[in-house]
Amino acid sequence: MRKTLYLKFLLAYIIFGIFSFIIVTTFVPSMTKEQLIREKAESLYSEANLIARTYANSLYTSKTDLETVKMQLDSLAVYLNSDIQIINPSGRLILDTGSPINVEDVVMIEDFDPTVTSGSYYIVGNFFDCFDNEMLSVLSPITANYKVKGYVAIHCDTMDIQESCNNLLNISYITLVILLLLSMIILIFFTEMVYIPLRKITYATEQYAAGNMHYDFQVESDDEIGYLAACLSYMASQIAGAEDDQKKFVANVSHDFRSPLTSIKGYLEAMLDGTIPQEMHEKYLNIVLNETERLIKLTNSLLVLNNLNTKGLLLDKTDFDINQVIRNTAASFEGTCRKKTIAIELILTGNEMLVNADMEKIQQVLYNLIDNAIKFSHHDSVIKIETSIKKNKLFVSVKDTGIGIPKDDLKLIWDRFYKSDLSRGKDKKGTGLGLSIVKEIINCHGEHINVISTEGVGTEFIFSLALSSKNDEDY
Repeated sequence: MRKTLYLKFLLAYIIFGIFSFIIVTTFVPSMTKEQLIREKAESLYSEANLIARTYANSLYTSKTDLETVKMQLDSLAVYLNSDIQIINPSGRLILDTGSPINVEDVVMIEDFDPTVTSGSYYIVGNFFDCFDNEMLSVLSPITANYKVKGYVAIHCDTMDIQESCNNLLNISYITLVILLLLSMIILIFFTEMVYIPLRKITYATEQYAAGNMHYDFQVESDDEIGYLAACLSYMASQIAGAEDDQKKFVANVSHDFRSPLTSIKGYLEAMLDGTIPQEMHEKYLNIVLNETERLIKLTNSLLVLNNLNTKGLLLDKTDFDINQVIRNTAASFEGTCRKKTIAIELILTGNEMLVNADMEKIQQVLYNLIDNAIKFSHHDSVIKIETSIKKNKLFVSVKDTGIGIPKDDLKLIWDRFYKSDLSRGKDKKGTGLGLSIVKEIINCHGEHINVISTEGVGTEFIFSLALSSKNDEDY
């Protein structure tokens, strides 16, 4: 932005003020004067018509004398602030309110032409050189016995009209100045509500571009700019969190790879240099084999998580019997359960229960949850796997009576590589990725998974699945 936006807006405001002043001073005066002239001419023309029909007509029909008409027109001329004349068709001035009656001196208006107002009812000028000043003049014919006997002419000094025009223009100029001053409110509003927040946002983006994702800023606004600032701040916090997660991820991966690799390297070097005697090689080779299996398991888990996080991951959803998948998965732990004398109790709804999901990934979810339950269960205990239907959803529960999860750790168990303090002693071979994989798979299906746990009592994981439309209505 670099202040250019504000300068552009200020320049636009100045240009607006200049053009407004030019328009008002250039076009408004002429338009106002023209309008006043038309209104005045219309008023005078109405008066001229009235005089032509009454006073002047009576003069030509000998119903009244010249002195009486002169006296009446003198009063009317004062009222109209104008000069009233009665003129013969030949141009002879019969009566003029601006001078006394003198029948002996004949006054002729040179080049008098009553058609001068043709196409209009008024003219502006000196009226055939009768006046020194510019006058507004109107003509109305005096008719008697269907003949034009003369004309009534009313003249008004345009200086009076100009004075009225100037008064109106003064009001217009004052109004323009007031409007320009009031329009500065828009400039102030723009500065406070748009420019300053945008400057904060711009500076924040510069900080984020420089890598300072922890820069905090606030824009107190409920409009789109405030929403933009909130979104930008949220985006930065998410990126900062992602960076922190990435650092933790690298540290955890490095730690979980380094430990078994260090063991493998140490045992192999010991066997090569004779520290470990020949008769003990088999024992330590089995340890090395277990460590390599741990590395393979960790690598496979990372690959699964990577695939689940891939944008646009497609699930191979089909209708399958979840009960059968549960039975098969539970059966795969028979050897492990026999070693710890743990029983798996299945409480399944119906002999067959169809769900719509990715069978392979749901099997992975069950495997991870059952594996977790066995690891943290006591000897001679029971693990319950139960299904139930609520509101067109199938809920699967995996419940153990093991060591449980501390309350403070419940929100952290879904984090990658996370292991609670209680689990570290029992889960020596765990990668800390099993529950992360479970969470990702369930989220990909648009479903939910919850955990209920009490330390020293046991843990229960419950996740939902969409029922297939092929199930019987009884379900």
